[in-house]
Amino acid sequence: MKIHEYQSKELFKKYNIPIPEGGVAFSSDEAVTVAEKLGGYPVVLKAQIHAGGRGKGGGVKLAKSAEETKNVAQEIIGMNLVTHQTGAEGRLVKKILVEQGLNIEKELYLSIISDRVSAKIVVMASEAGGMDIEEVAAKTPQKIIKVFINPLLGIQAYHCRRVAFGLNLSPQLMKPFVAMLKNLYQLFVEYDCSLVEINPLVLTAEETVIALDAKINFDDNALFRHKDLLEYRDLDEENPLEIEASKFNLNYINLDGNVGNMVNGAGLAMATMDLIKLAGAEPANFLDVGGGASAEMVENGFRIILGDENVKAILINIFGGILRCDVLAEGVIKAAQKTGIKVPVVVRMEGTNVEEGRNILSKSGLNLITATDLKDAAKKVAKLVGE
Repeated sequence: MKIHEYQSKELFKKYNIPIPEGGVAFSSDEAVTVAEKLGGYPVVLKAQIHAGGRGKGGGVKLAKSAEETKNVAQEIIGMNLVTHQTGAEGRLVKKILVEQGLNIEKELYLSIISDRVSAKIVVMASEAGGMDIEEVAAKTPQKIIKVFINPLLGIQAYHCRRVAFGLNLSPQLMKPFVAMLKNLYQLFVEYDCSLVEINPLVLTAEETVIALDAKINFDDNALFRHKDLLEYRDLDEENPLEIEASKFNLNYINLDGNVGNMVNGAGLAMATMDLIKLAGAEPANFLDVGGGASAEMVENGFRIILGDENVKAILINIFGGILRCDVLAEGVIKAAQKTGIKVPVVVRMEGTNVEEGRNILSKSGLNLITATDLKDAAKKVAKLVGE
């Protein structure tokens, strides 16, 4: 789950990670009120959407007076902000973060992520922080420091010193930086984060270290341990079909292709999507109904796929284990009867009760296309969308 910058900074404040003074505003008048409470100008107005690159897209601007604050807020709130992470469609800005201006001497990059390959937590940092960190990673990766931490032992003083020395911090900034990094690591672990990122982490003329930006992603599978985080969820920032799928415990991710997929098992779903691309088509979604899916879950999954107007054909690829093929067939028929399928459907089934499942589908009267194997199914569905 993703949250907004201002929400991330609320958690930063809870863990004593230094942040600029500020507040969220939903209108230009509120923006002026927040700016006046900060006790002086300039202030920075930052669009709040679940995407990076806001500055380059015109979503982060400086204001030096109350009048300028109001005008800038009016420009940003209601704009369709397009960044490299939103895609061409952009995101509608409904709120902004108003913060005090700082005397910035230097911008750094700092993040904590989990690394599956090493089974460790990684602190990444770079002196080349700011908007172009992706370009730094691509062209000069040697400028990025990586410190690997055993999660069973936790962060140690020498880990923090390695990062601090790598960033060439002055002696005066060593102690506050080490304290901040320890707190950041504690936040990462205690809230089951998949990413904590500060870009930029700034050094000020007053020799302080401050998190000018804040980004936190949480592991959805651990949210049952953090009910308080659900209050941070912003449904306006999520795809409506993904929201609907979450109500039925379906693992659904909307994509920009035209072949809808229903598969049981994440690995099988990924392989199915790869074969669809190899066959010359594009997947419209990732949908894992799970090994223990019921006919009702299959029905809801089918309905959600059909809710995407870009879907021109559907590929059902089920290996019957816990989810029996006859249960799948019953779910498909119920969904077809309720939604009225107007696109061709290719079905590939193998496993438990496969003959019974095929028999149910053949007697349903539905216009279904059967496939002998996954490769055959991918070719058939690609041909259908091509036509």
